[in-house]
Amino acid sequence: MSDPVTVLDYWLGELGPEGWYAGGADLDAEIRDRFADLWQAAADGGLDHWVEGPAGALAFIVVTDQFPRNMWRGTARAFATDAAALAAARTALTAGWDMAAPEPERQFFYLPLMHSEAMQDQLDCIRLMAERMPETGESNHLHARAHAEVIRRFGRFPYRNAALGRDTTAEEAAFLAAGGYALVVEALKAAGN
Repeated sequence: MSDPVTVLDYWLGELGPEGWYAGGADLDAEIRDRFADLWQAAADGGLDHWVEGPAGALAFIVVTDQFPRNMWRGTARAFATDAAALAAARTALTAGWDMAAPEPERQFFYLPLMHSEAMQDQLDCIRLMAERMPETGESNHLHARAHAEVIRRFGRFPYRNAALGRDTTAEEAAFLAAGGYALVVEALKAAGN
């Protein structure tokens, strides 16, 4: 079983910023092969003790928020530990542990808020990205605002509907057909926001 240091060495060092959002079948398989058992342990509550300090909390958030989006892409399991990641992020933010991490690693304390379908979490994420990511947060701030716009418009992320077995409304289907999330990002860029 891995420990927080192993997770952070992989995510922050071995993979690094150029790989965090790269995706793809090979990366997804690599993360699944290396960390699926650890993710399951977190899903079962067996890693809650990691959320006792900055490094452990960050590793826990990576395991519960980032890894499943790769390991279980396109399935409900991709979102199954979002609540655990969000709870860990809230604990870390209350304790100020996010500020112990340098940029751009600090963003991972805020991404569970960005991935939440609750509007207040979206607003908190926008604020945190603006206030606490001054050096590297411009792109993250744009994406935080784009996520919030989708939640403002639909109250949920329509691109999760199929994986979560939710019915897609006609308005959501039109949004997805027109480009979905990427369209929102481009509109914000064009507006200079």
